[in-house]
Amino acid sequence: MNALPHPTSPATATPSPMPRRPVRRLAACVTAALALLAGGLAQATPAEAAATRIRLGSSADAGRSGWAGPAFTMNGSGGIVPASMTKAVDAIRGGTGSLDVVVLAASTPGSGSRTPECDAVMRLSGVNSCTTWTLTKASDGNNTQVNTDIRNAEFVYFAGGDQCKYAAWKSTALRASVQSVVAKGGGSGGGSAGHHINSSVVYDACRGSITSAEALADPYDAYATFTTGMFDWPHYAATINDSHFVTRDRMGRTMAFVARALEDGLTPGGKAWGVGVEEGGSLFIDKNGLATLYGADAYVVLGDHRPERARPGQPLTYSDYKIWRLTSGRTFDFANRPTCGYYLKSVTDGVTDPDPYNGTPVTGC
Repeated sequence: MNALPHPTSPATATPSPMPRRPVRRLAACVTAALALLAGGLAQATPAEAAATRIRLGSSADAGRSGWAGPAFTMNGSGGIVPASMTKAVDAIRGGTGSLDVVVLAASTPGSGSRTPECDAVMRLSGVNSCTTWTLTKASDGNNTQVNTDIRNAEFVYFAGGDQCKYAAWKSTALRASVQSVVAKGGGSGGGSAGHHINSSVVYDACRGSITSAEALADPYDAYATFTTGMFDWPHYAATINDSHFVTRDRMGRTMAFVARALEDGLTPGGKAWGVGVEEGGSLFIDKNGLATLYGADAYVVLGDHRPERARPGQPLTYSDYKIWRLTSGRTFDFANRPTCGYYLKSVTDGVTDPDPYNGTPVTGC
């Protein structure tokens, strides 16, 4: 797989001190504490919104005895990528009939349509209906109607937003309902936070977002938190997804996540695979594990040995990550993962080799 020059590759070689992004959870705690002092607990904790359901298309579910998937879409930003979603829909329905989609979100959009993902899905052929569920608390994952809609659907799409809220559904009925969709030959996918939740190791961001500079300086930074055991899709084991990959310069933190997974035994077989997708990019993965990239670039980052140094409070050192850069139209076989075509980059004392988004592919493997 060719590694092409990237016109907008960020400079990642020398991390500089960076202020943390504001942490919403911390801000919420401070707000609640101030409200408690001002007027008591009843005023400090407003009532949570009820789960909301908006259905577009047919009010009746598509009826069919079998489906031809599974299929998956892994998107670098929150929105639907029509090309990859069309591939998933066609693969699941086997080119005939129509199917039902459920979109899961943890908050409503700040402006515009309340159903942006379903608006895009309903413009595709082969879709019978699209239902948006907005779930504002973890216990909504046990809502009977939510789980009925999911189990009757053939594709579940996790919207962008906050993957920590999605990870909280792990202990609810929703997890098994989504698994049942894939098991019957349907599919799953998502963008941004929804991309994160579909990997086998989930960077959950439950304490706030971490930058590449922070993660490389200390792979055990308190902001580097993970959820395991949420989903483990066919052919997609030992993966850690990341999104907004080049635009937000996330190669460094994916390298740190891979090192953490290896050091802590979060993935089997002594290997961990980071899958970073840029904004506007989408990996369509078919039932045989073959991924095809649509849109902006994606990167697969393999760690196949334990880090030379990954300890709390110390900068990361890791030699020879194997990195595949995918451009639109290129493929990556997750069922039979390649052993050639990668380029090599290392991290030494928390500093990456120059330009980790580009390299000369190794061919004599």
